[in-house]
Amino acid sequence: MKKTLSSFALAAALAPLAMPAAAQTVVKIEHVAPLTGAIAHLGKDNENGARMAIEELNAKKLKIGGKEVKFELLSEDDAADPKQGTAAAQKLVDAEVVGVIGHLNSGTTIPASRIYNDAGIAQISPSATNPKYTKQGFDTTFRVVANDGQLGGTLGRYAVDELKVKSIAVIDDRTAYGQGVADEFQKAAKAAGATIVGREFTTDKATDFNAILTSLKGKKPDLVFFGGMDAVAGPMLRQLKQLGMQVKFMGGDGICSPKLAELGGDAIADGQVVCAEAGGVTQDHVAAMDAWKKRYRDRFKAEVQIYAPYVYDATMTLVAAMQKADSTDPRKYLPELQKISYDGVTGPISFDKYGDIKDGALTLYTYRGGKREQMMVVK
Repeated sequence: MKKTLSSFALAAALAPLAMPAAAQTVVKIEHVAPLTGAIAHLGKDNENGARMAIEELNAKKLKIGGKEVKFELLSEDDAADPKQGTAAAQKLVDAEVVGVIGHLNSGTTIPASRIYNDAGIAQISPSATNPKYTKQGFDTTFRVVANDGQLGGTLGRYAVDELKVKSIAVIDDRTAYGQGVADEFQKAAKAAGATIVGREFTTDKATDFNAILTSLKGKKPDLVFFGGMDAVAGPMLRQLKQLGMQVKFMGGDGICSPKLAELGGDAIADGQVVCAEAGGVTQDHVAAMDAWKKRYRDRFKAEVQIYAPYVYDATMTLVAAMQKADSTDPRKYLPELQKISYDGVTGPISFDKYGDIKDGALTLYTYRGGKREQMMVVK
């Protein structure tokens, strides 16, 4: 008679082979950013930062709660659209992620944050700067960059005190980010003594600005401030040149990418554009950041756009809180995240009572010879 193994005997024989897998816990971490659309280059940059962190964490074979953990990155596209952002958030909550890195834009981060809060999941944004995000009373919201109050305020004072401009025109794209940073800039510039000669509005998908720029041209501003993203700022700079408007141009972190030089082309005169990144690396972290950027280039064959290092640090900070709590359960690691002190490649990371980074830095940039050039780091 042909002998066969019973199902019980077969399971027993295979049990030793299954043990290593059973001893490993899969931990799902979410990343959300626009991976399609006009600012997909920024979203992909952010995603790369998260992926780099996950790969390095998995190489360390960390143990949490007595078991080796394998981190899995679930990446979703929100297309910089609030509705798609909330849909992505709900999808990933249903997938039982234990933490969220994102979103990129304030306009998607803020509505999604309520979904994460209701689920009790920590959310660390590496790039959303609207102050409203952390002022909702949620104990699940954090950010690792400065907010619009710091960003717009610094730019407004710099425009008046350093660039010596007296008349300013302000344009925003009506998004939560664009309007927020423009409001803060305008407030600071007026307080410093500038006159706001016009305030105009566009959208985050617009390409034709001739009507609003022609209107502003008649008011003879010394400087135009734009609250929005590089995909809109580039064409706007080209149309400023076409209209013969030789003015300084300022914006926040949304325009402050290497890509702007490509989008604006020869319409960007040397030193014409001044922008600020809502983060900054002080001298004691320059070597670590340079080494990190080399690893990034080697891994992705691309240059960092803006926020990949902050996404990387946000991911590492989240996992550091899990290690301190010895748990991947948000209910257990959230208290540790709230009081975390983590030394990242971008600098020290700890949070105030709202979840904003303490002592956040800003980096001012200009453009010369078609390349972004760092001016200074300020706090």
